[in-house]
Amino acid sequence: MTIMNTLVLASGNAGKLREFNQLLAPLGFDVRPQADFGVHDVEETGLTFVENALLKAREASRVSGLPALADDSGLEVDALAGQPGIYSARYAGEPKSDQRNNEKLLAALSDCAEGQRTGRYWCVLVYLRHPADPVPIIVQRSWEGELLAHPRGEQGFGYDPLFWLPEQGMSVAELPSEMKNRLSHRGRALQGLVDMLKVAHG
Repeated sequence: MTIMNTLVLASGNAGKLREFNQLLAPLGFDVRPQADFGVHDVEETGLTFVENALLKAREASRVSGLPALADDSGLEVDALAGQPGIYSARYAGEPKSDQRNNEKLLAALSDCAEGQRTGRYWCVLVYLRHPADPVPIIVQRSWEGELLAHPRGEQGFGYDPLFWLPEQGMSVAELPSEMKNRLSHRGRALQGLVDMLKVAHG
C-alpha cells in the first residue's frame, strides 16, 4: 500500500486541485487546498511568474508546515510588450472579471493587424519541500498562439475565447477539455513536474 504524503496546493481552485491529484496520486501525494490549513492568499508582489509562484508556495508551506505546490500563469502578448503578463487575472482591475479583461485586451489590440497578434500563455509551477527550501523544483512551459479580434467558443476560462491555435484551427475555448489538458501550458508544466518528482522521489 502506498503511503500518501500530504501536499498543500496554494490555491482554492477546484479544477486545479482535481487535476493535480489525478497526476500526483500515483506518486504517493494527497494534494489538499490551502484553505484546509487556514492559509490565506498572499499578496503577489513579485515581478515575474516565478517570483509570485514562490511567494504563494512559501506562504502555504510556512503556515501548514507541509510541502507546498503553487502555480502562476498568464498571457504575454508581443504587440503589447508582454502585457498583460503577471497582471493577466486582474488586467481590467478589481473585482477580477474574465469578460472585462477580454474587452480591455481587444481594445488594446484594436489597431493591431492580423498576423501581428502573436502571444503565448505561460505557466510556472513551484514545489517546495519546506518554506526555506534552497532548491525548489521550478517548471515553466509556454503555449504559442495568436489573439483573435472576436471571441470564439464556450469552453475554458480567462483569455481562452481569444487565444487562437493555428495548428488546431480553433480557439482554446473550442478545444475538448482532454485535448486542452494535453496541449496546454499548465498540462505540460504539470507533466514536467511529475517527471521531476519521480526522479526526486525515485
